[in-house]
Amino acid sequence: MKTNKSYTKRLRVTKNGKILARSPGQNHFNSKESRRSQLKKKLNVPFPMRNKDIRRFIIK
Repeated sequence: MKTNKSYTKRLRVTKNGKILARSPGQNHFNSKESRRSQLKKKLNVPFPMRNKDIRRFIIK
């Protein structure tokens, strides 16, 4: 089965094997939010995935 490349590009795998992704909903309409919440949205958050999905979507 081929790896889903567009999906894979949105994720990052750490050296310990954790999967991180950007938190959703931060691309626009953030000008009225506080600076603290704007910066918080830029952080990567843990992305829970089952082992079956990891094998499918992420190249080892």
